[in-house]
Amino acid sequence: MEGECKVLLDAAVDTEARKQTMQSVKPSSKLTTALLAFTLCLTGAAAVLVFNRHAKGPGRDEDNFDLRHTLRQISNVRAAIHLQGEYNPDMNTSVEWKNQVDQSHSQGGLELNNNEIVIPQNGLYFIYSQASFRVSCSSSDADDTTSNSMVHLSHTVKRWSTSYGNDDAKKSYQTILHSVRTACQKTASSDLDQEGSWFSAVYMGAVFNLKKGDRLKTVMDKKMLPYLEDEPGKTFFGVFAL
Repeated sequence: MEGECKVLLDAAVDTEARKQTMQSVKPSSKLTTALLAFTLCLTGAAAVLVFNRHAKGPGRDEDNFDLRHTLRQISNVRAAIHLQGEYNPDMNTSVEWKNQVDQSHSQGGLELNNNEIVIPQNGLYFIYSQASFRVSCSSSDADDTTSNSMVHLSHTVKRWSTSYGNDDAKKSYQTILHSVRTACQKTASSDLDQEGSWFSAVYMGAVFNLKKGDRLKTVMDKKMLPYLEDEPGKTFFGVFAL
């Protein structure tokens, strides 16, 4: 392009020179013609640059934008964990929590360790849990229906934290969520199968300011654990960062 412009300018100058020798021309006409030729060259060069830029496709700036967008998405992954509960006869204080089962999952650093949820970073977290039970409200024991006529269901979430001034050896926990529900009133019956069962769920949830390394566990009534409903979606335990 530069060579073509140079040739064009030289040709314009030579033409004007020949015209000046043959006839009388104003001194400014040669300069005007040269400037016109130079302007045409610049216009052609600009058109070539625009064409080349479009022909190359996405440039390095666009690649950098895609990379920054991907990294931003990764950094914005919100910590969350959702666990499925299953009855385990070898555990007498809580259900056994399972990860990667049914709809259970974990991400962002929240993890299940020793049947407890471990908090990865300081921050606000929403803690929730539900326990579902299938209980019988009929009894063949007359004393049972008079002394303990109500069937109560309870569910508790406890927290261990260094902010309490505890150490790992003591493992002292404090209750942060607790719920009690009366399922039914026991009645005397000679045919327990005919009376059927009552189904009830205890749900609770709230926001807490947790610290890195805090541990969360659930506690349930030992005598009610065998009546736990552990089908998908009925008993669960979860945490997610806000």
